[in-house]
Amino acid sequence: MTPDQNPEDHDSTALAHSSTREVEHVGPVLDGELIDDTLPQPRRGTARPPVERRRWIEVASRVWRSGPMVRARSVAAYRARKVPADVVRLVWFVLRGNWRWLVKFWSWATYADLRADARRARLAGDAEARRAAQELIRSDATARWAKLGIALRRMVITVRVAAPVAALLWLVDSVMDRADMWPWLADVCTGLDAVWSVATVLVPLLLVVLPVAWAVAAAFEGRDRTPGAGWLVRPDRDDADSWIDERMISKALAHLGITPLDKFYRDGGELMYTVAARKDGDGTFAQVRLPMGVTADMVAARRSKLAANLGRASLETWPTKGDEDGILDLWIADKGVLRGGAGAWPLVHEGQVDVFDGVPFGLSQRGLVINAPLLGVNWLIGGRPGQGKSAALRTLMLGAALDPTAELWMFVMGESPDFDPFTPRLSRYRMGMDDHVAEAATQALADLLTEMERRGKVLGEQPGRPPKVSRKLADKRGLGLHPLVVGIDECHELFQHPKFGKKAAELAVRLIKRGRKYGIVLLLATQSPTKDSIPREITRNVACGVAFSVADQVANDGLLGSGKYAAGIRATELRINTDRGTCVAVGITDETFELVRGFYVPFEDGADDVTPVIARAVALIEVAGRAVESSARPEIEAAPVVADHLADIDAVMDGERRVRTQVVLTRLARHDPGEYEGWTFRDLTAALAGFGVSPVKSDGNKVVRAEDVAAALAERDRDGREPDGDPAGRQGVIPTGSLNQSPGSDQGKSGSGTPGTPAGRIPESGRKPSAARDVPESLQRDEDNGRRGRDG
Repeated sequence: MTPDQNPEDHDSTALAHSSTREVEHVGPVLDGELIDDTLPQPRRGTARPPVERRRWIEVASRVWRSGPMVRARSVAAYRARKVPADVVRLVWFVLRGNWRWLVKFWSWATYADLRADARRARLAGDAEARRAAQELIRSDATARWAKLGIALRRMVITVRVAAPVAALLWLVDSVMDRADMWPWLADVCTGLDAVWSVATVLVPLLLVVLPVAWAVAAAFEGRDRTPGAGWLVRPDRDDADSWIDERMISKALAHLGITPLDKFYRDGGELMYTVAARKDGDGTFAQVRLPMGVTADMVAARRSKLAANLGRASLETWPTKGDEDGILDLWIADKGVLRGGAGAWPLVHEGQVDVFDGVPFGLSQRGLVINAPLLGVNWLIGGRPGQGKSAALRTLMLGAALDPTAELWMFVMGESPDFDPFTPRLSRYRMGMDDHVAEAATQALADLLTEMERRGKVLGEQPGRPPKVSRKLADKRGLGLHPLVVGIDECHELFQHPKFGKKAAELAVRLIKRGRKYGIVLLLATQSPTKDSIPREITRNVACGVAFSVADQVANDGLLGSGKYAAGIRATELRINTDRGTCVAVGITDETFELVRGFYVPFEDGADDVTPVIARAVALIEVAGRAVESSARPEIEAAPVVADHLADIDAVMDGERRVRTQVVLTRLARHDPGEYEGWTFRDLTAALAGFGVSPVKSDGNKVVRAEDVAAALAERDRDGREPDGDPAGRQGVIPTGSLNQSPGSDQGKSGSGTPGTPAGRIPESGRKPSAARDVPESLQRDEDNGRRGRDG
């Protein structure tokens, strides 16, 4: 290129030559590219590096293997395999639903229920009920046909009015242009067109939807009556062994071999579940209304077979009677859950107790902590040796010890140190197998009865006359109404004692019947719960019964109450050592029974958690400004209250000349239940014989004559004798000796009787005069009342 040439001309020339060469080129064109390694090469595509690709693959693999995705894949695969069975099942539901609708319609149309009532009334011979059912059928039929006639009449009237109007509008719209119509008439025709357009769309749609809806409703009506959809749950769930639903329960009940139940199933019956199977703590609970002829006791009697059908141990299956004999309450524990212990006692390291709210006792079969009641109830705990009864009693006593207001007495009828650590917290404590311990326990029961009478009078003096001790009254130290908890371990040794057993049993029964209202609690533990070792009245009246492993039905019902074994509440299913610490309890909650894994506070070789708790309990008392009465102090006995039998008999004569002995006994029991409730004709005869009076026969009946009783009273007044034979003018005082001394050996000779009080009667306060400093805190007497008893 020359200097005078324009660069643009040079470019155009070069382009022209290039185009000329392209046009003139003839021959094959080969694709190729010269690669120069020294130049940067262009990137081919947007491929990710291998590291990033592997990361995405790992994320996708992790999601694929995750729990929700595995569960979804498992359910999808399971349902895919079950599609044929599901289709057949749904078709069967639809057919059965239509059949059930047909049966219901037929029953409605033919008054089947009312006719059945009339039939039952005729078979029962109840003419009035039969006439009532027939009149109800007639009146309902009349009303039904009247309603049908009214509906038909309204339909006819509607058609007669609407049909001519519709025909006229159609004719007008056919012959006239809407532009020539009146505006309102054109609007009417336009609205009718819109309605017709909607109808032409909806009617075909309804023709498709209605059969589907009908099929769905029929399937719902024809489904199995057992609630739930267990067949939708995948079979490989983690808790498959513990999974229980209504279908499994129904199948298990169907194979029990109960004749009425077998007939019910053969006739196509389906059980009705008043409470569907649901998770309940560490198990499953269901409530079933059994068919006619089947009771819950029949099912409970086949408990082992039911457990086998459900894949459980007998201990894990609890069929019991519900609110009715035909209601079955069924609780099934998850597999193996009852083998574990209850864990540490919640109060072993810290905490305080209000005995009015209860004491932590153990875990229920549902895994909930049971706060067992203590005030207002009495306890009977029993079982085979070494199964946990003393440990259960120790737990209750420890809970009571952590209430600073509670006073504790403990008697162990054997050489056992289980309660030695309680010594700093106990007001009375005796242990051993000799007669002195039995005597001390018997005297303690007598003292409790005296204390019960005192507390009754104190309650009667309070504003509003409260019927029982409350927390508010217990906190008033001057009243002496604090909780008083008495434990007797191996109580059968006391009740079978040859010398003190009968008296102790009588005192315990009276205390259990009446003492609970006055803040006095009796805790009894035994390893021999038989009718000979435990009085029947104690079993009948204790509110809380606890049974560890027992040998037979007698021991079971002796602890838990009569009929509990037949009702399926059985401690005989508890295995020795394997179920140590587990008990069956009644009365400790609102449930019919509880299977309790009791808390264990160890006191054994190398482990002692009891002593620190007692030390903390003593510290709580000191912080509250109270003091624990030393158990080493001599215990003071209260002189027994002496009833004036002759004066009481005279009082119940009510001015009649002759009263039958049975009437006298009834009136005496009403007059003073504590003294005369258990009296018999022999007791009455013996009491009268002491004063030279005996019942006589009148008109074939034994009677007591008022003149004989009056003469005996006059003679006793002339002789100057008290009812118990002591000279007049002497009053017994509370002895200051130890508990091992009898009341008679320490009677004081203090002042004369109360003026204005019948000879031999106790002053109105009901208390013997004594020095307050000599009386334990629980048995203190009101000094003012005692002074009134001495000075009148």
